[in-house]
Amino acid sequence: MNEVSPAQGEQPSDHRRPYSAAPRRDFRGPRRPFSARGGHRPHRSAPIPRNGEQAAPRPDDIVREPAALSPRGAHGAPRGRGADRGRGGPRRGRGHFRRPPSMPRQPFNEPEARERVVLPVLTDDMVRIVPLGGVEEVGRNMLAVETPAGIIISDAGFQFTREMNTPGVDYILPNTRWLEDNRDRILALFVTHGHLDHIGGIPFMMDRIGNPPIYTQYLTSLMIKKRQEEFPHQPQLDIHVMDIGSSVLLTAKDGKTVTVKTFPVTHSIPDSMGISIVTKHGNIVISGDLKLEHEDGTPTERERTVWGALGKDRNIMFIADSTNAEREGFSIPEKKVFATLEDIITTVKGRLVIGLIASNFERMIRIIMAAERSGRKVILEGRSVKNNIEIAQIAKFFEARKGTIIPAEAINDYPSDKIVIMCTGAQGEDAAALMRIATKKHKFITFNERDTVVLSSSIIPGNEMQVQKLKDNLLRHGLSIVHYRSSDVHSTGHGNTGELVWMRQQVNPNFFMPAYGYHSMLRNHAAAQIASGFPKDHVIIPDNGTVIDITNGTELTVHREKLPNTPVMVDGFSIGDMQEVVIRDRQALAKDGMFVIIATVNIRSGQLKKSPDIISRGFVYLRESQGLLSEARLLVKKSIEDMTREMNPVDLELVKTQLSDTIERYLFQKTSKRPMVIPVLIGV
Repeated sequence: MNEVSPAQGEQPSDHRRPYSAAPRRDFRGPRRPFSARGGHRPHRSAPIPRNGEQAAPRPDDIVREPAALSPRGAHGAPRGRGADRGRGGPRRGRGHFRRPPSMPRQPFNEPEARERVVLPVLTDDMVRIVPLGGVEEVGRNMLAVETPAGIIISDAGFQFTREMNTPGVDYILPNTRWLEDNRDRILALFVTHGHLDHIGGIPFMMDRIGNPPIYTQYLTSLMIKKRQEEFPHQPQLDIHVMDIGSSVLLTAKDGKTVTVKTFPVTHSIPDSMGISIVTKHGNIVISGDLKLEHEDGTPTERERTVWGALGKDRNIMFIADSTNAEREGFSIPEKKVFATLEDIITTVKGRLVIGLIASNFERMIRIIMAAERSGRKVILEGRSVKNNIEIAQIAKFFEARKGTIIPAEAINDYPSDKIVIMCTGAQGEDAAALMRIATKKHKFITFNERDTVVLSSSIIPGNEMQVQKLKDNLLRHGLSIVHYRSSDVHSTGHGNTGELVWMRQQVNPNFFMPAYGYHSMLRNHAAAQIASGFPKDHVIIPDNGTVIDITNGTELTVHREKLPNTPVMVDGFSIGDMQEVVIRDRQALAKDGMFVIIATVNIRSGQLKKSPDIISRGFVYLRESQGLLSEARLLVKKSIEDMTREMNPVDLELVKTQLSDTIERYLFQKTSKRPMVIPVLIGV
């Protein structure tokens, strides 16, 4: 595997295409550049041999990971101004009680690296793979494959944010700057299934990347259209519905063609598919989200047929789901969950409430069908549950009998043991239906001790406290709770390592790349494949923006330079690279509030016209902090008059800077809090 970077002083030649990114800032948390101390040194290696040939010895024996170009000085500081910081050099700034420390930026966004990103132009024997999102996080999945004919995109999802990390931000999108600059080469977007981490970014991205045609299956197309209704100002989408296992021939403007084949996969939503991009020297196989249907670890005949057919082609790269790669063996089959839920629906006395994730179509359909067989009525609560059941019926995946689904206001018209309530909120979301019922905020439904609540989902990492709060609120009603740790009421939609290794063995690719998950998940997935006998040197663990070239189907080159990978944030009506300072200011305000000082200053004498006004929000309760405020007013008055005593004329900007530092130190000494201090000085 080769890792290459431009030589110093090298100029782009005719066979190279320069790429320049605009200045950007990255709000994400620290991530050590791979070229930093402790990582391996990048090197040039011999081309990867074909299967069966003897590989040349390598200077290291680790899974290859792209190194980051790090334009930093010898002591870790950015080159240029501040390069001596950390070895006794002068510090810049007005004091140490200022905004929270700046988070490190990706080395790609540093000025020196930004000016020198060069990608080779593809030859007819090359294919380029660029993961734009979904390989450093769960969510915002997007991957581009560039062939000589053009660019094919797989999925366009978004990622939900955690309010504490990105206050005010609604969603995080993949960075599509490279696609925007190459929009004329984009041939199509293929969407593997209808979950938001794969379709959620479509309304925000499509216009930017030239609104290419979308290819997907029927249910997914309905979900995309349903979501697009919320964005009437966006251009109409060009959606093509594909049959299961069909293929499409894409033609570029210059007449070059590329074929994309699809294959069905098992996931928690119907009409899920993977894609196989046919190139001159072999196929690029992208799994999408998936698991295996199996009997005690033996894949079903359908799975063996689908994956066996894939293995008959020559496959040069397999890109596979890693979301559940930290679990060994095989996952619980969904049919086992169906059997458990049907048993509960049939045998439980009293009213039954099932909380789940609304995107789990198959499970919701099975619950309604089981309720019909047991003579129960079904109440749907939560907008997404109602929307998705409506879509499933439009798509003819099932058709509920007339009278099976009833409105919530009719709940008292039937005996309690004839009611099933299927609702959102199994993750403890405050505004979801289950939490509203638990906290007695629902207009028609109230719990009692004869009810049984089934939480048919596992706890998503980070939601532990919310789910615990939900359980506590539910148990205050004296009811019973069934959850995934006490019974088989949930199965993941993602395969464990036993399933993932079996799939890779069927595909039999030259190279393997884990995707769809955090870095640790990708690492575990890679380790499982290597432990099963796959060559370590043929595995690549990417970052967002990593550029991977495959030549002749056998030579793998991982470029050290990354394409723009700063996340793009949706903040209300604003879409773009929100400046880091905005995020940090919001975090500071959320943590310790703000402290505003308003003072009128005589610009000739430096004296205050009156006692300064103070406005505090989210810091201290004013009525109980009069002593603190009185001392702060005196300190403001003394500080301003001391600073301006020998100033002629008075420099209000300098005074504001020094006053802010003084008051920040004082407030921290008194309260151990660092509110954002905003001095407003009015010169008269």
